[in-house]
Amino acid sequence: MISNWLAAALARRNIHYGWVMVGVTFLAALISAGTVGAPGVFIVPLQKEFGWSTAEISSALSIRFILFGLMAPFAAALLNRYGLRNVTLAAQLVVVSALVLSLGMTQVWQLVALWGVVIGIGTGMTAMVLGATIATRWFAARRGLVIGILTASVATGQLVFL
Repeated sequence: MISNWLAAALARRNIHYGWVMVGVTFLAALISAGTVGAPGVFIVPLQKEFGWSTAEISSALSIRFILFGLMAPFAAALLNRYGLRNVTLAAQLVVVSALVLSLGMTQVWQLVALWGVVIGIGTGMTAMVLGATIATRWFAARRGLVIGILTASVATGQLVFL
């Protein structure tokens, strides 16, 4: 696999492979943070386009935040059971699928299902639990730095996408 080749190439240069994991996790958290923060910008356009009320749109966003928070313990268990690569890839595929499907939404229930439930679950699986798992599995000496970098990715994702 490419990971074995990359790990060997980095080891020859005395670079820890964990930094590759930090980079990949940074990008995953960046994308998740962008999808969590972006709908706030779309409230007025959704109101104008579909005639939905602020309460209807906000209810979908509230469901998303609730599921985002509730997924953390389950995400940790899934990460331990199925591995970082599988769970992170599945979570990103769930988020991307919901974003693509949301291009065709016309009803409020579709907004609630896609932006509330599906994106809430997908982004919750790549929340801070993923960063903490990466830091503890791959680093002993620089865990604080890694947690700081991955926490910054969340703020950066919201800043860049908004």
